[in-house]
Amino acid sequence: MTIDITGLRKKFHDRQYKLTPQRQKILQVFYDHSDKHLSAEDVFTIVRQQAPETGLATVYRTLELLSELDVLKKLDFGDGRSRYEINEISTPHHHHHLICVDCGVVKEFEDDLMETLETVIARKSKFSIIDHHVKFFGYCQECQQKRETD
Repeated sequence: MTIDITGLRKKFHDRQYKLTPQRQKILQVFYDHSDKHLSAEDVFTIVRQQAPETGLATVYRTLELLSELDVLKKLDFGDGRSRYEINEISTPHHHHHLICVDCGVVKEFEDDLMETLETVIARKSKFSIIDHHVKFFGYCQECQQKRETD
């Protein structure tokens, strides 16, 4: 996955922001780890390996800005830490999250049944649904096995 720098620069310029090298490095972390749901601390640890001059406050501000610009999606998994992922606006289907309450691993899943459920709810309630988020909490396979042996 690569960054569309031209489109990103325009998005920043339209809102009177600059796409600085530090912001580019922080965003690149999400493209390099697109299968992860990263917290500010995760991003900071990764960015510091390439750019030791980058501070944690810069990471926090950049993540908030990228979220505000709809470049990143800010997620809350109930563990007290905001996590972020690339906001794939072009993707018509939502993906949902399975969250292990033991080790904290987050896995994504997609299922068109949720779209059907949304349609039924909208029709029955006469409510115009514009978005939804689904999180399932439980135990991942590894934690289930550990629990069985304890």
